[in-house]
Amino acid sequence: MARQAGHQVDGLKEWALRVQGRTNHNKAACALANKIARICYAVLKRHEPYGSQTRREENKKTNRTAYAVAG
Repeated sequence: MARQAGHQVDGLKEWALRVQGRTNHNKAACALANKIARICYAVLKRHEPYGSQTRREENKKTNRTAYAVAG
């Protein structure tokens, strides 16, 4: 929908739209809130901006999801 309307879709929005396509809107909203909270925690813990190139390159080398928080 967003792409059809000519809007730019970043990775996080694309992920949220895929989740919403698999489940209902409320569950997708909760999943997105959880993901954003984990991203915020990782940004604060690592003192790095969200989506920094260094972190993404490190995660590609170790096959981990960017900003994954163990728990």
